[in-house]
This record gives sequence, structure tokens and C-alpha cells, in this order.
Amino acid sequence: MSSTPPAPSRTDRPAVAWIGLGIMGSPMSENLIKAGYDVTGHTLEREKLDRLTAAGGTAASSVADAVRAADVVFTMVPASPQVEAVAYGPDGILENAKPGTLLIDMSSITPGTSVELARRAREKGIRILDAPVSGGEAGAVEGVLSIMVGGERADFEAAKPLFEALGRTIVLCGPHGAGQTVKAANQLMVAVNIQACAEAVVFLERSGVDLGAALEVLGGGLAGSTVLARKKDNFLNRDFAPGFRIDLHHKDMGIVTEAARSVGAALPVGAVVAQLVASLRAQGDGGLDHSALLRGVERLSGTRV
Repeated sequence: MSSTPPAPSRTDRPAVAWIGLGIMGSPMSENLIKAGYDVTGHTLEREKLDRLTAAGGTAASSVADAVRAADVVFTMVPASPQVEAVAYGPDGILENAKPGTLLIDMSSITPGTSVELARRAREKGIRILDAPVSGGEAGAVEGVLSIMVGGERADFEAAKPLFEALGRTIVLCGPHGAGQTVKAANQLMVAVNIQACAEAVVFLERSGVDLGAALEVLGGGLAGSTVLARKKDNFLNRDFAPGFRIDLHHKDMGIVTEAARSVGAALPVGAVVAQLVASLRAQGDGGLDHSALLRGVERLSGTRV
């Protein structure tokens, strides 16, 4: 007579530290807690630490305190300067994590920053993966993110059970920095897609077509995309509460533009969309969701002041 083996206890799993509990980091860390991991977190906002403890995690007063006993450290912060701030220095991850710790940076940063971080981590005996994600806040909450990883295969395999609590499409893309390169391409494709959707919305409305009906049928054909499915309600309701802010997409378009220039790749459409994202930010919309590119098209069309 067979019986179902007991689920692993938390003590059978690596201890996790999570640095950065923003729009993405909070639900991602909570999904690890739900999957049975002990998570100790640190961030600058007290209310985010309170949210972590309410979900069953442990709050730490500093990066150093969070990582000292961890087997795996995740970072999810806005950009390269913040990654460097939490990784380096006497109170940073590299000086306080124990040798053999696996550091998984899920921030969206320049590939060069990831390569340099990997070099410096190796000097401390710390393993590292760059593992940026796509899927936005909804994907983080639902645990269905796409995770693009750069680093050593053995480290990727060790991290796979944790990644499976966070996402559905999990791919090792190459050596250190490869995950960030793929993420840059992702952000290019997403921005161009949102811009195309925004232009279609304005065109349809100015033509007197029922927008809801139009987007429904477009979503079922070749024009359909994850972007359209995820952002349709934003367009219909003009709801631009941030899932992924224009400010961050502006940063990412700078990353892909710089990376493409370094390898001699022409991005003619991407360059235009990068300027449109920058323009929207300059007009004060940087804190809105990137679907607010619609506002820029409306201004160009004379339907928004």
C-alpha cells in the first residue's frame, strides 16, 4: 500500500534572504514563503517590511543582517546603482554573505554591471546568477513570470526549485550577463508593442469604432499579444496605476540602446520609441504604468492637453 511522502519541511530548504520589496519584490518573496521557504527580507520602507512579516517572513534591519545566515540571496531593486549599493561596501552582500552563498540578482540592469558583479562575487567565493524577469506585477503575484538567466548551469540547476515558485518560463540563456541582454531585448519588444497598441487605440476611437469590441477581436488574431491581453483594461479604463512605471521603462530603453550600440545593432524603431518614453517621462508621467504611452499618442493627436 503506497502513501504520499510528506512535504519537505522548511528546515530541508535553503534559507533565503530577499533584498528589495517593491512592486515586484513583495509578491515574489511572498510566493517563496507560500512554497515553504524561510525568507528574511530587507528594504527601506517600513510598511513593506510589515507586509513581509504579515506574510510569514522575517524583517531585517540591514542588508548585512538579512544575508548573514542565508543560503540564497535574492536582489530585486530598480537599477544598476542600487544593485551596486546593496552588493558592495562593508555593509553589503559580498562582505557579509558566507562563502558558497548563491546570489540571484533579479533586477533589470546593464549586462556589464552583471558581469562585474559576478567577477567580484567569485573573489569572495559567492556564486551568482543574473535572472531578470518579465510579466509585470500581475505575473509576480500569480507566480507566472518569465525568468531569463545568465550564469553557470550548476548554479542554475540549484536555483531551479526556487525559480519554479516564481515563474513558469525559466531559461538559462548563457553566461553571466546573458540574462540581462535578453531582458533588454524583452523591454524593447514590450515598449514597441505598447506603443503600437496605444496608436491603434487612438486610431480606433477617432474612427468611431467600439473600442472594447475592437480590442476583443484584435486579441484573437495575429495582432493579439500578451501585452494587449494584460494592458487592454488599462487602455479601456485609462487606468494607469503602476504595474511597471514609465520611469523604469525609460531606464531599460537606455540599457538596450547602449547595449545595441556596443554590438553594432541598429534599432530604428526602438530608438523612436525610446524617445517617446523619454518624452512621456519629461511631461510628468514617469510614475504611471507604461501603458500610459497612450497619453503621449493622445497628446500628439490633440485629444489630450
